[in-house]
This record gives sequence, C-alpha cells and structure tokens, in this order.
Amino acid sequence: MASVSSAGPSAGMSADGAKVNMAFVAAIVAVATIGGFMFGYDSGVINGTQEGLNSAFNLTEFGTGLNVAAILIGCAIGAFAAGRLADVWGRRTVMIISALLFVISALGTGAAHTSTIFVIFRLIGGLGVGAASVLCPVYISEVTPANIRGRLSSVQQIMIITGLTGAFVANYVLAHTAGSSTADFWLGLPAWRWMFWMQVIPAGVFFFALLTIPESPRYLVAKGKDAQAEAILSRLFGPGTGAAKVAEIRASLSADHKPKFSDLLDPVTRKIRPILWAGLVLAIFQQFVGINIVFYYGSVLWQSVGFTEDDSLKINILSGALSILACLAAIALIDRIGRKPLLLIGSAGMAVTLGILTWCFSTATTVNGALHLDGSVGPIALVAANLYVIFFNLSWGPVMWVMLGEMFPNQMRGSALAVAGFAQWIANFAISFSFPAMAKLSLSATYGFYAASAVVSFFLVQKLIHETRGKELEAMEG
Repeated sequence: MASVSSAGPSAGMSADGAKVNMAFVAAIVAVATIGGFMFGYDSGVINGTQEGLNSAFNLTEFGTGLNVAAILIGCAIGAFAAGRLADVWGRRTVMIISALLFVISALGTGAAHTSTIFVIFRLIGGLGVGAASVLCPVYISEVTPANIRGRLSSVQQIMIITGLTGAFVANYVLAHTAGSSTADFWLGLPAWRWMFWMQVIPAGVFFFALLTIPESPRYLVAKGKDAQAEAILSRLFGPGTGAAKVAEIRASLSADHKPKFSDLLDPVTRKIRPILWAGLVLAIFQQFVGINIVFYYGSVLWQSVGFTEDDSLKINILSGALSILACLAAIALIDRIGRKPLLLIGSAGMAVTLGILTWCFSTATTVNGALHLDGSVGPIALVAANLYVIFFNLSWGPVMWVMLGEMFPNQMRGSALAVAGFAQWIANFAISFSFPAMAKLSLSATYGFYAASAVVSFFLVQKLIHETRGKELEAMEG
C-alpha cells in the first residue's frame, strides 16, 4: 500500500501515483467533519439535562426514555432519507439542510415547556443528526485518496467524540456556574435550557462553512455533470488526472439505470446482497454493545451508584477525553493494520470490560433507595467503563462509519447507506429507550446483554466482514 509522500506541505501522492493537493483535501475534510461534531454535540447534550427535564416535565422512567431517545427516531428517518436525497440533490445540499435543522432543534428544545414540544424539536434535531451521520463519512470517502481514506474518514469519529465532549464540558460549566443543572442562570432561566441553546453556535459555523466546499465529484458524474466533476478532481489530484478519474467513476456506474433500492438485491437470486448484510451487522452491533448508554445516561448512571452530579459530569468529560485519544490511535492504525483487525480487537476488549461491569453492578447494594457500589468496586467499575470506551473508540466507533462510507459499490451506495443508517439508529433507539426501565429491573443484567452482544459481534466480524483497506471506491464489490 502506497503512503503519502513528502512532496510538499500541500501535496501528497495517492496510491496510483497521482499528486494530491493535501491542503484542499484537508480543508474539505475539516468542513465535512463539523457535521460529526454536531452529531456528537446534539447526541451528548442530553447527558446532564435529565434532572432538569424530569423536574420541568415530571417524567416517569418511560417518559425519561422517550425524551432521551426521541432524537433517535428522527435520526433513523434522517439517515434513511439522506442517502436517497443525496443521490437526487447532492451530498453538500443535504448537509446544508441538516445544519439548519440543528439550529431549529437547539432553539426549540431549549425553549420547550412541555414534554411533547421537547420531543418534537428533538425529532427535528434527529433528522439533522441522521443525515450528517451517513453523509459526512461518504462525502469524505468520495473526495479523498484510497491510501489515506481510512485516516481521513476516521477524523469523523474524533469530531463526533469532540462534539460529545464539548457538550459535556459546556454542561459541566453551566451547571457548576449556576450551582446545578436546575438552578437559574442567564435571564433567570435554568442552566439546562442554556445547555441546548449553546448548540446554536457550532450549528451556525457548520452552515456557513458548508457554503465554501464543492459538491462530491462522484455525485456530479452520476448526474452527468462531468465538466464540474473534472474541475474538482483536477484541483484535488492535479490538472492531468481529472479526466481519467471521471472516466474511472463513470465506468463504475451502471449505464442502464439510476440508483434504486432494488440494487440492494442480487440480480440472479433476488436475495439481499451479502455486502448489505455486512453493513447491517456493523450498524446494529455498534449500538447493541451499549456505548450510547455511557454518552446519553452517563451522569445519571454514575449518580445512581453513589457519585455526585458534579463528579458525574466530570467523569463524562474524562470519558470524552479518553475517547478522543483512542480515536487518534485508530487514525494511526486503520490504514496500517486494516479495518477488520481493529473491529476484532474492539469486540474482544469490549466483551471483557463489559463483563467486568456486569459483575460490578451485580454487587451493588441499595442505600436510601439508591444503588451503591461498596469499597473498591466503584473504582473498578469506573476503570472498566473507561477502558470499554477506549476499546470502542479504537475500533467500532470510527471503523463502522469508515466502512459504511466506503464498502458499498458506487451504484448502490446511497440506497445501502439509507438502509444501514436507518438500522443503526433504530438499534440506538431500542437500546437508549429501554435502558431506564431495564436498569431499574437489573443494571447487571442490562450490562450482561451488552457484553453478550460484544461476544457475538466478534464472530460476526470474522464471518461477514471483508477488508477494504487501500481499495478504490470504484473497486468495491457487492
């Protein structure tokens, strides 16, 4: 596999020897990954606001689950629609729409005075998160050279975790300054409302930054706009390579029909293509291992086993920082050892650490109606939880998004992303919505399920997942 050369600060070499304008590539990737930041921020802001939501809306466990998980229904719809809409309107246009949805959601959730209104605006935000979750990785994969695509696509996961951590930091600062998440802050309004309103700032940055980047050249070729695509590809890879790249892309597209959902079926057997099953396994099991319980319910979880609200919010920040470091390690490894080995390492590591958490929570006692971890069990649970987060963000966190953005053939990429993205968010909803009720019944059994899912994911990866390291998108097979 070719590596990036040191031809200059703004240029490198792709795997086929083409000169790459790395400054332009880096600028495009930087803008696109703001979508990942918004994905993380909008998902993570709920962590730390639940006491305020419960107080304002008088929520039951069912109500808490619905308010937290409502965004995920919007995510499923947004992810399902985005892939197809991106084939019609373009990747960039749909990402711009998602940025506007982030702004609307931030304003509405912060101002909501009933649970119903809150859920509606969280659904709107979910549409934006779902669209960004599938389009930002695929956009990056479509404008970057194959030999560094994994590293650049992995930046998306770093930005997701940075967004989550940004939300955790903002929530902590607001709650700490006000005294608690429910205490009054600016304009006499409680701090938890400002936690949602803070999102307007990065959402606005995302919107205006998107206006500065070009459309995906692969989308332009699919729409017959070869001249525009050639101009972008020439700027990316040098003036002598644009036409050849356009020809490669066009050769990979079926000339007889436009992309449609029937492309997901084998033309002979009419059964779902194996590559889609592989994508569904990645999408669903990334959620079945329970990672978003840490990101959505971390504050509540740690308070439930004896930590204060202030300490719980600090633990969230620690988990976010460790996640970023793990993602940096993934970037260093993904184009060296490949996608599949990282997935296997992650599955094994998560199975062990989740097993330890299952044991820890099985020892919990009830003190004054609240769970409590005795003696050294609390620190053990804290260490295991953060090791679990590290293993996830070294593997399944970034690798799933990288592979969904690159593993499908050009002809079926939009449709396959729609289905895989929808499945990912439905799985996320099922896990997040069920957690409050499941945890009330048995926190150890809940984590036992996540541990079992990690074990199963190891064997599914061995059987179904094929390595995509270093392959051009036009070489992907269904």
